[in-house]
Amino acid sequence: MTERSRRRRAVTAVSVVAALLLGACTVTADASTRVQAPSPQAEAIAKIVNEAMGSQSLRAVIVKVTKGDEVVTTQAFGQSVEGVPATTDMRFRNGAVVFAYLGTLLMLFVDERRVTLDDTIERWMPALPEAAEVTLRMLANQTSGYPDFETDPAWNAAFNADPFQSWTVQRRLDYAFSRPMQFAPGTNWSYSHTNFMVLGEILAKIGGKPLDVLLKEKVLDPMGLRATTASQTGAIAEPVLHAYGSERRAALGIAPKTAFYEEETFWNADWGTPPGANQTSTIDDLATTAVAVGTGKLLSQASYQAMTGPHLLGFGHAQADCAPSCFQQVDGYNFGLGVIRSGDWIMQNPLVGGYSATEAYLPQEKIGISVAVTFLPGAFDCKGDYADSSDHVFRLIGAYLAPAFSPPMPKPFQKAC
Repeated sequence: MTERSRRRRAVTAVSVVAALLLGACTVTADASTRVQAPSPQAEAIAKIVNEAMGSQSLRAVIVKVTKGDEVVTTQAFGQSVEGVPATTDMRFRNGAVVFAYLGTLLMLFVDERRVTLDDTIERWMPALPEAAEVTLRMLANQTSGYPDFETDPAWNAAFNADPFQSWTVQRRLDYAFSRPMQFAPGTNWSYSHTNFMVLGEILAKIGGKPLDVLLKEKVLDPMGLRATTASQTGAIAEPVLHAYGSERRAALGIAPKTAFYEEETFWNADWGTPPGANQTSTIDDLATTAVAVGTGKLLSQASYQAMTGPHLLGFGHAQADCAPSCFQQVDGYNFGLGVIRSGDWIMQNPLVGGYSATEAYLPQEKIGISVAVTFLPGAFDCKGDYADSSDHVFRLIGAYLAPAFSPPMPKPFQKAC
């Protein structure tokens, strides 16, 4: 329930050969570099990934695991494009990971006493529905009641007609509010990209600068991110981890038994984030993010707890007119402010345009796990739907490294046909 790609994709079985490309390395006294055999933990993680690549029909997997100040492993498996191995420096879309950056920026403004979480948004965007009732907190924790433009059939048709196009804020708002509020503000929970689009616009107004500038100055650079960049197009800087999928199968009217698998690498994902927050990243930056967000590196203790605590656990309920998005928050999935809690893990797990990426941190053991994957044709069902496989791989690795704090394992993805 994190990105539009969670719902539509396709099929055709293809075999996979997984190649371990990078284990561990060390620097000798004379500064020359030599490659060492992978550690037992790195080998165990490689085995987990290789098995998942077969069972999940994965084209490529990039993984980085840290514990405290130690890098347990950084590895890449499979191929980016035919004949080109995936490598650990390749760039990919980070999707909803940016929501954790928006949550961090919001809490920095709270720490600076520029705003409070209970400020209503009429101060910045008075024309929005229920602006005098919707608060900054409600935008960040998905309880505003604002409809998600991404679930509007007309929006989906427009996107599928041209996945390379850019989306203005106003155009997305028009799609979102072509339908009524899902519920009164603060009375239920529902995932909505509209919330974070609005929040991004407001954060730019609070900070008095474009959002990409604010994020770089106040979040990305202070976290130590070096390769996370924003664009309003589908461009990705080299080296690129290429992505492929079948999610337009139904929209293009392609029969279930007809093979369909297209490149999605350069589809423009700016639809899912506010202007200035459509980002690409690397596994190193994803791993750095997991630790920085998971420890509250940039925040006061009070703001860290407000952002990452299980405050919505038990909140919310099913509602017929916003199924399946409205539901009660449970231990396996409950939302903070721009982050997800799953058991004791603090995380984000976007699935967008043929990319699946997960960053997660376990404070009790100081373990960070980051995974990015792409897919083979066999990952997709006859409707073009597919699993969030980076999330699955993270949970397997988490169970191996921290059995006392195993991430809750959701029901496996069931193909429609």
